[in-house]
Amino acid sequence: GGRGRGRGSCVHWLAFCSWKLQTQLAICGQTVDPVDSYDGRSDLVIPVLGAPKLPPLPMGKPLVSQISEKPISSFIIGVCSAIWLYFQKKNVGYGDVGISYEAVITEGQYWRVLTSTFSHVSVLHLVFNMSALWSLGIVESLGHIGLGIHYYLHYTLLLIVLSSLLVMGMHHVLIHRFGLEFYKRVTAVGYSCVVFGWMTILAAKQPSSKLNLFGLLSLPINFAPFESLVFTSIIVPQASFLGHLSGIIVGYLIAWGLVQGMDNYWTITLSGWILVASVISLKRTSSFEMGFLQIEPVVDPLLPSVGLTAYNSANVQNGTVRPAQVIELV
Repeated sequence: GGRGRGRGSCVHWLAFCSWKLQTQLAICGQTVDPVDSYDGRSDLVIPVLGAPKLPPLPMGKPLVSQISEKPISSFIIGVCSAIWLYFQKKNVGYGDVGISYEAVITEGQYWRVLTSTFSHVSVLHLVFNMSALWSLGIVESLGHIGLGIHYYLHYTLLLIVLSSLLVMGMHHVLIHRFGLEFYKRVTAVGYSCVVFGWMTILAAKQPSSKLNLFGLLSLPINFAPFESLVFTSIIVPQASFLGHLSGIIVGYLIAWGLVQGMDNYWTITLSGWILVASVISLKRTSSFEMGFLQIEPVVDPLLPSVGLTAYNSANVQNGTVRPAQVIELV
């Protein structure tokens, strides 16, 4: 009787182990016969009664597949990362590529609209922006609600231009209307204006979506622009409140249809004019050699001759010291 009870206990123990193994394999996404399990010692087959048949957990998509669904976002992330690596190697600073009222409006360095947008000097700044951009790449697959790849490409270009113009406009008002000369030298870099713009557009177009940051923080997209605005202002003291706010404002203008009409023609046309303006201003205001383009330089001892590494050194010239720059991250 005791031996029978022992054998029965052993059978039950093996049945439990078999159910446990089946459960673990099912969780790992592997298939296993839900009826029988082998005890490994004899020909005895132990029926596993009542063992639940758990469906395998959904596996994430391969990275290559995700990249193919977000080609523009992936390309921009690659460009920004490559630029960051180059800056680390060449010791390029904020003042060399950033956008400021003094550099763009006063000195005509319009090329900084592009260089400042895709530049990040801090690795944390880069990771935060690119993580948010990767999540926002879902816009490229939402063609069924009027978004999609072409919409994403057209309005990314518009966000870059309009948010930069709006930031310069805000600084102009603060300088000339309120006498805050401080804002002449505020220098900003980063892709955050565009990121905040797309947060806002997605919040208006797809309010049920969520924004994942670093794979750890999930924000309801309808609140994400303002949550992120407050969050970054608290966590990163150098974060540009006006830069992020300009992205949100332009995002709402686009989402509400107040700014529209972008198509392939206007995207190509606007890109062409931006490229022309950037090249001409780079030729006139920098030390870069461009033999294919001849423009009579502006001769003014008060204006510095700058390149990617000359802007900061131009703070001291003609025996006078120019006020220090103030750095903001956007």
